[in-house]
Parts: sequence; C-alpha cells; structure tokens
Amino acid sequence: MRKRALIPILYILFLMLPIYWLVAMSFKTTNDILAGFSLFPEEITFDNYRTIFTDPTWYWGYINSIIYVSLNTVISICVALPAAYAFSRYRFLGDKQLFFWLLTNRMAPAAVFALPFFQLYSSVGLFDTHLAVALAHCLFNIPLAVWILEGFMRGVPKELDETAYVDGYSFPRFFVTIFLPSIKAGVGVAAFFCFMFSWVELLLAKTLTAVAAKPIAATMTKTASSAGYELGLLAAAGTLTIIPGAIVIYFVRNYIAKGFALGRV
Repeated sequence: MRKRALIPILYILFLMLPIYWLVAMSFKTTNDILAGFSLFPEEITFDNYRTIFTDPTWYWGYINSIIYVSLNTVISICVALPAAYAFSRYRFLGDKQLFFWLLTNRMAPAAVFALPFFQLYSSVGLFDTHLAVALAHCLFNIPLAVWILEGFMRGVPKELDETAYVDGYSFPRFFVTIFLPSIKAGVGVAAFFCFMFSWVELLLAKTLTAVAAKPIAATMTKTASSAGYELGLLAAAGTLTIIPGAIVIYFVRNYIAKGFALGRV
C-alpha cells in the first residue's frame, strides 16, 4: 500500500514544484533571483505585492480580466443552453453537420481571428472594451459549452419533459425550475471551461485592448525594460493570477468528476 501511494505522492510533488518555485520567487527581489539557486528566500520582501496592489496599472489588469471573463462565461452559457437543448431533444435536417461545424470553430487557432476581430471592432467602436474580448472568446467557448451541455442533457430522460407538459408547465418554467437543476453539474463544468479559456487566453485579449480594458496577462509584459525583466514582480503577478482559477476549481471539482464519468470532459 505504501509503495502504491509513493508514486501519486511523487507525481503531485512534481506538479507542485513549479507553483512553489513561482511563489518563492514572488517574495524575492530580481537581484536575489539572479544571484543564484536557493530553495527558500533568504530575505523575504513584500515589495512585489505592494506594487501590484498600489499601482492602478497592475490591479486594474486583474479587474479588467475578471470583468470580461465573467461576461464571457455568462454569455456563453446563456447561448449554449438552448442550443444544447435543441441538439439533445430534436432531430432536424443537417443537425449532425451543424454540430460538427460548431466544434470546428473551436479547433481553429485564435491567431486566425485576431485581425478580423480587430478591424471589425475598430470600425464599430468596440475596440478596447470588455465586451469586445468577451464576444471574441464566445467564438471558442460557445461550441465547447454546447458540446458539454448536450452530453449532460442527453442523459436526462425525455419523459421528464413530457410529464412537465402534461402537468401544465410552460417551456420557460419547465426549463428553469425542473430541467436546469437536473443538469446543474453540466452547467458547472461548462462554466468552468469557459472561465479558464477566457482567463488564460492572451492573443485576442491583447490584440483587442489597449488601455481601458487591458488584461493582467498583457500587463505582465510591461515588466520588460532595458535592464531586463523584473522577475520578482512577474512572479508575484503570476501567483495572483493562479488564485481565481484555483477558487473556481474548488467549487466545481465534483461537477468536473461527473463530467469525466459521462465522457464529455
């Protein structure tokens, strides 16, 4: 039993090593980091975190990221729910082809759409807004959300719909009060993947923003200067960037496990 437990423990330690190294670097100055190898900070400094929490350029980067990520997640789930319901409950001409076409959009690299989005949003006045990034990310997140939710909805018996209609439920009332609670695990899984893609995506977020909606991932590039990178500040920003994702994973961890069991994750 101890031998069996040894391999998972070593694997977890191997995965946690980069995170520990990032956190340890965040409490060092750039000179200390470049001075040589040290497992623990010799002199702990909070200057890097103090800079992030007092400099508007830095903390607004986090605020901007949270705004457009949350907006994208809400839009993606709201659009994907009725679409996934239609794919799971009805058969119509070209349904399989349309479903495949949605997934092909998800397979395309973000760089393909960067220039078209930039020209489009610049012409309609959406450039450098949170909505611009949120809508651009919908191109990738909505197909993924539809695919995940369709799998969960397919597992709900159609008799549930028929029984609700016999009992006099309207479709909106049935969908909100009966159907949605039965697939809440799927909604949680879809929201998680939408959140994480939008949170870590850099190319579109950096291309479609300049100042007002600049995300933290783009702000982190400002640590480069003629003297090199401010490694301690970059490590502190990276450490804080991990926290939102860790919080989301904590709340949807059970739903993700169910998604793996259903074969949609």
